[in-house]
Amino acid sequence: MVRLRGVVALLGRFPALAGVDIDIDAREIVLVQGPNGAGKSTLLRVCAGLLRVESGTAEVLGHDLSVDRAAVRRSVGLLGHDTALYDDLTVLENLQFWAAASRVAPESVLPALDRLGVASRLHDVSVARLSAGQRRRVALAGVVVRRPSLWLLDEPHAGLDQSGRDLVDQLVVDAAHAGATVVMASHELDRTGDLATRHITVAGGTITADHQMTRPDSGCDDAS
Repeated sequence: MVRLRGVVALLGRFPALAGVDIDIDAREIVLVQGPNGAGKSTLLRVCAGLLRVESGTAEVLGHDLSVDRAAVRRSVGLLGHDTALYDDLTVLENLQFWAAASRVAPESVLPALDRLGVASRLHDVSVARLSAGQRRRVALAGVVVRRPSLWLLDEPHAGLDQSGRDLVDQLVVDAAHAGATVVMASHELDRTGDLATRHITVAGGTITADHQMTRPDSGCDDAS
């Protein structure tokens, strides 16, 4: 799913990644941990094809990112600090846009919103009028509707209440059981640590530790 060798990526002139080597396989749930500024978000953005690789080789979902970074975007679902929602569009219009961009049937939109507990009364409300928690749920529904092979989640529990945080946990496990790979950056190690099958530590733009964990048995069904 992901193969990086000696990857260097810059933010401005600063090497946010300074020679990263990693292989990530299907169905893994990978926790990326480390201090602020370590390169966690940069790693996710490189895997999403949003940030250029300055040197080294990067292959994601079989695509060489040095040749075509855009090729991976239809099969990747990225949830960043910015929700990537259009404020002037309604909740429903935002998800319809993402479904069309990912070539997913429009019938997938309402089930995705239901899955994230987004009330029907909000469907025709512009995103600009939503609370931070509601926006986060809609953004997560946007990932679900795209049915990505690779989920890239940056602080996925941020801004959510307890029920929303529980939903995220279930989504992560269900996605892996359905055959997807999940890579999430988080400081909430007490929560995400139990979900992950692998813990990676990033510091100074390099991977300093990589540990396989035992996959938790959730007993849940595959994602629909």
